[in-house]
Amino acid sequence: MTVTAMYKQFFGLRDNPFNVNPDPRYLLLTPSTQEALAGLTYGIQNRKGIILLTGEVGTGKTTLLNKLLDWLRQEQAITAFIFNTQLSVSELFECLMSEFEIAGESHTKSDMLSRLNRWLLDRYRSGEAVVLVLDEAQNLSPQLLEEVRLLTNLETTTEKLLQIVLSGQPELEEKLKHPQLRQLRQRITVRCRTNPLSLAETHCYIAERLRIAGATGEPVFSPEAIKSVFNYARGIPRVTNVLCEHSLINAFVLEQRPVQASLIDEVAREFELDYIAPTVREEEPERPMASESLLQALQAIVGSLQRGLRQSVSVAAESHERKA
Repeated sequence: MTVTAMYKQFFGLRDNPFNVNPDPRYLLLTPSTQEALAGLTYGIQNRKGIILLTGEVGTGKTTLLNKLLDWLRQEQAITAFIFNTQLSVSELFECLMSEFEIAGESHTKSDMLSRLNRWLLDRYRSGEAVVLVLDEAQNLSPQLLEEVRLLTNLETTTEKLLQIVLSGQPELEEKLKHPQLRQLRQRITVRCRTNPLSLAETHCYIAERLRIAGATGEPVFSPEAIKSVFNYARGIPRVTNVLCEHSLINAFVLEQRPVQASLIDEVAREFELDYIAPTVREEEPERPMASESLLQALQAIVGSLQRGLRQSVSVAAESHERKA
């Protein structure tokens, strides 16, 4: 029996609740996630053309996309999911033709575009939605992003034939600000975003994943351990999964239940997550250190003031004695 199987048995779990794979079954619908999913579905249902999904690394974009793809399959939509974005223009079109299963011997761009357009028109007449999802889109070259924009020219007089979801890290938003991509930026009609979890959402995230994996309700993590997870993971689900999974393994080895914060600290050190930048308290703001020359000048001024004060006191004393 593997270690994973043994720790699942120890904690009464059917599955590994903290697998880092983007399994849509484990998607926690926080208000932020619900808003992003609603934006994606709205854009596709209303044939808005290009929809943008952005978020920091590890905040669940691919999991959200897999949830969207599950829904699209239930709606009988035709989908293409491209996650390797280090492609040339010809490779992008070949991937499209392959994903949509559009037959043809010619691999010239003009022929592939012509076949794609005819195929999309047939799907449109049949009432079928066609969706292209490009993950890790921050890696797309400006030339490829321009080709994506040109795909939106495949349209009727009233609707887009192809719905496109561009998903990527915040660098994608910065790339889209480039002047040469302004036409693409103007074609983006819906913008969605994934965000890190709050402390309360981290509690819900861990509890929900444990429930789906078969937990019976008996505490698996102490409240202090969950707070520690949040402090190290900063609300990033992927990092939360790593901390929780390895903490469960260590807790099984030590026969410790529920998992304590000390085990979270241990895993955080192992994965070099234990450095947290110090925060400056408002009542004790940081002060810039004075240079050596400035300190010397200040000391000279203070010394001069002290000598002047001593002379003033001495003169006053002498004057008082003469009057006496």
